[in-house]
Amino acid sequence: MKGVVYKSTGSWFTVKTDNGKFYECRIKGKFRIEGIKSTNPVAVGDRVSFEVETKGDETIGIIHGIDERDNYIIRRSVKLSKQTHIIAANIDIAFLLVTVNNPVTFPTFIDRFLVTAEAYDIEAILLFNKVDSCSEEELLEMKYLASVYRKIGYTCLGISAKSGKNVEKVKALMEDKVCMFSGHSGVGKSTLINALEPGLDLKTSEISEQHQQGQHTTTFAEMYDLSFGAKIIDTPGIRGFGVVEMDNEELGDYFPEFFRLKQECKFNNCLHLEEPQCAVKEALENEEIAWSRYKSYQQIMSGEEDTYR
Repeated sequence: MKGVVYKSTGSWFTVKTDNGKFYECRIKGKFRIEGIKSTNPVAVGDRVSFEVETKGDETIGIIHGIDERDNYIIRRSVKLSKQTHIIAANIDIAFLLVTVNNPVTFPTFIDRFLVTAEAYDIEAILLFNKVDSCSEEELLEMKYLASVYRKIGYTCLGISAKSGKNVEKVKALMEDKVCMFSGHSGVGKSTLINALEPGLDLKTSEISEQHQQGQHTTTFAEMYDLSFGAKIIDTPGIRGFGVVEMDNEELGDYFPEFFRLKQECKFNNCLHLEEPQCAVKEALENEEIAWSRYKSYQQIMSGEEDTYR
């Protein structure tokens, strides 16, 4: 039988077949995908082959194969740097929810997410949430951040999941697409999904006043079918985003504004660090490239962990 993984809880996977029936499945033996060393060999969004086994009154599926993935989003755990985790697979659009306060989403986190989306050829859209609760200063900060990413070519949208501001615009972007929603805990993913599809009634949680961080309300990735033709993958809140599977020589290609200038550098293998006549560094000095982006590039290049700043 064939199906798509809708939920992953570590050892169990909920798989939906083409005829709409759901099966609870496990993996057959030590299942590993060639070339990928991950804590979860099967991810939400995967297209899988499975067999059904019946033991007494219990019917379970045994996953024995995975179709080739169109793409996937993968991250390295910050605390366990040798461990990687596939967040979701076969995605059309990756939405990243960004908040400038309560909690703060720092540019380095945004950049690491965008770099990973670029590397796996996934369209990324930034949703600046909680515009209704921002101070004047915070709104200016949000508008500046959005301008940085719009200049590069990313779609940015100011929204309020609570008041419904621009929720219809998000819905229009999602139609007939498989969409992943990601971001720190507390940025409002579940609240936004509930605004998009009120019938889902996902659990939400308030921000911890002491730590200004969200409480984890989504503990496992899960996909939902929405009434307007979209599929949405809700993911657990991510504190840090470790970039994996990238060589230093190719990293600059995943910063679109760097890639556009690559041919103008003196050396065709320029890493945009210490090399002379580097078009990227010249653009940086001329304020044509944001310093925050270059700082993220340097941090990833050096192998530093995400410090959320």
